[in-house]
Amino acid sequence: QVQLVESGGGLVQAGGSLRLSCAASGFTFSNYVMGWFRQAPGKEREFVASISWSRGNTNYADSVKGRFTISKDNAENTVYLQMNSLKPEDTAVYYCAARAYAGIWSKWGQGTQVTVSS
Repeated sequence: QVQLVESGGGLVQAGGSLRLSCAASGFTFSNYVMGWFRQAPGKEREFVASISWSRGNTNYADSVKGRFTISKDNAENTVYLQMNSLKPEDTAVYYCAARAYAGIWSKWGQGTQVTVSS
């Protein structure tokens, strides 16, 4: 059974930091790309960052480059999103997701709320 379980969200002041975690289980990680998405109220879900499980190649949305870092811990089957210099516009529900290398984002976590106060 595929499971992606996010944690680490919360309330933080602008300029602060949070680290999100995504514990993954139930699939062959080496064949997958892991990603973080977010959805703010009244807006569509948007891509934030991704990392390939086997090679560690990363990709970021322009809006978070230089502030967010995605990483993984192979031993713990966990993907992280370190978020620094947070802005109020980063407020959203953050979702962990997974896709096969040639596939679509088909596996999703339940989401974790991040709120950045000004």
